Amino acid sequence: MFDRTRTQQATAALATELPGLEWITDSRVERLSQDFYWFSPVLKRQLAELRADAVVRPRTEDEIRAAVAGCARAGIPITVRGSGTGNYGQCMPLHGGVILDLSAYNRLLWAKPGVARAQAGIRMMEMDRQLQQGVAGPDGRPGGAWELRCVPSTFRSATLGGLYGGGFGGVGSINYGPLASTGNVLGVKAMTVEPEPKTVELRAPEALLLHHVYGTNGLVLELEVALAPAHPWLEAIVCFDGFDEAIGFADALASAPGIVKKSVTLLAAPIPDLLMAATPLMAGSMNPGSHAVFVLVAEFAEPALQQLVAEFGGGVTLRKTAEEVTRSNRTIVEYTWNHTTLHAMKVDKSLTYIQSGYDAGRHVAQAKALRERLGDEVLVHLEFIRTKEGAMNCSGLQLVRYRDDERLDEIMRIHRDHGVFIANPHVYIVEDGKQGQVNPDVVATKMRFDPAGLLNPGKLRGWEVREQIMADAAAGRVSLATLPRF
Repeated sequence: MFDRTRTQQATAALATELPGLEWITDSRVERLSQDFYWFSPVLKRQLAELRADAVVRPRTEDEIRAAVAGCARAGIPITVRGSGTGNYGQCMPLHGGVILDLSAYNRLLWAKPGVARAQAGIRMMEMDRQLQQGVAGPDGRPGGAWELRCVPSTFRSATLGGLYGGGFGGVGSINYGPLASTGNVLGVKAMTVEPEPKTVELRAPEALLLHHVYGTNGLVLELEVALAPAHPWLEAIVCFDGFDEAIGFADALASAPGIVKKSVTLLAAPIPDLLMAATPLMAGSMNPGSHAVFVLVAEFAEPALQQLVAEFGGGVTLRKTAEEVTRSNRTIVEYTWNHTTLHAMKVDKSLTYIQSGYDAGRHVAQAKALRERLGDEVLVHLEFIRTKEGAMNCSGLQLVRYRDDERLDEIMRIHRDHGVFIANPHVYIVEDGKQGQVNPDVVATKMRFDPAGLLNPGKLRGWEVREQIMADAAAGRVSLATLPRF
C-alpha cells in the first residue's frame, strides 16, 4: 500500500515545506515510534524494527490542520500519539510516515460541576490537579473539587486522548465502569484527514465510534467527559494467608454499596513478593508469601474497611492517608493495572500477561477454578470493576510464565473454555484483540474521516473489506450509524 522510499522522501519534503512546525527527525524518532509493546514476546518479535520517518509536535489546532493537510496531499501515513503508554503497538507505525505527537496540545478548555472539556494531549494527572483545585458553578459560586472518573496506572504521563483511543478503563472503573459506559464520554471534536481538513463534533453515542480503535478511524482533538466528586483517598494494602479469603474480601469490598471506593486490586501470591523485590518502595509493605489486596477508599470509609478486613481475617500491612500520599508523591496505584506487569517483569523476564473479562456473578468461581486449573503458571491479578451495564465484576491482567506461543494460545483458550472473555494483548490488529470482529460502523466512520486510509494504516482489518460493507449497507443487509454531515 505504501512505498517506504517514497514515504520517506515525501515526509522530508513536508518538513521543509512547513518549517514553522516543531519537527523531530533525530534519534528521538525511535523512542517516539514505540510504546510498551514489548510486554508481549509475540509483539516484540513482530514490531521491534518499526520506525516513523519524522515526528511533528503541533501546539494549536491550526498547526494540526497544517500537518494533516500536508500529509493528506502527499499521501503520507499518520500515526497519532499521546505519551505512548499503550501495551500492544497502538501507536507504532507499520508503514513509517509521520508521528503526530499531540502531547503539546494539552489545555483544559473548561470545567463545571460534573463535566469538563480538554484537548486530547492533556496529561491526566495535570487535568486532575486543575479539577481538584475546584471548579465554578453556573452561578459563579464554587462548584467543589472534581476529578476524572477513570485513570490508568500510567496517569502521570498518559494523555486523555491516549486513554480514549487505546485504553479501556482503570482506577475508578469500580464505580463508573469502563470508559465506554454510557455517560462517561459525552462528546469529541475530531478532524478529517483531507487536503482541506474539516472539524466535526460528535456527541454520544456516535463519539464512541472513535474509542479504542488506536486512532485508525478518526483524529480526536478534544474530549468532553463526565467527572467524579474528588475525595481524600486512603490507600491500604490488606494481606491474607489464603487465596479464598483474599478474593472473598476483595469481592465483598468491591460490592459494598456503603463504602466509597476508587480501586480494589487482588494480587495473588507470588505477585506481592515480585513487587517487593522489584522496588525498594514496596520492600516490607506486604507479608512474604501472602495474597494482597490493594485498595483506595475515602478516608471517612476507613472504619467500614476495617470491619471487612476483620471479617475475612486479613491484616493491613500498609496505610497512607491522602495527605501522606501527596507529600510522598508515591501511590499504590502505580503497582496496579499494567504497572503490576511492568514491575514483575523487572524481576522475572520470563513473564508476560493476558487480559480477560469475567462473567459478572460467576467471576469469583471462575477465578478460583482457573487458579486451580493453571496453578503457578498463571499468576492471578484481578481488577474489580463494574460492567457497562453496572454489575460488579472483575477484569484480569494475569501474569503468565511464557513458554512459547502455542502454550500462550492454549492458556487463553482454557480461559475461554471457562467462560472468560479474552482481549488478546499479543496482537496489534483492532479486530483481533478486544473488538473480536469487524464493526461496520467503525469502518464507515473511517471512510468519512479518513477517506484515503492514512490514519495508522494496517491495524484495522475492516478497512480491507470496506467496499463490501458499503454494498451490504446499500442493500439493507447492515445498518450504519448516522454521522453528522461534513
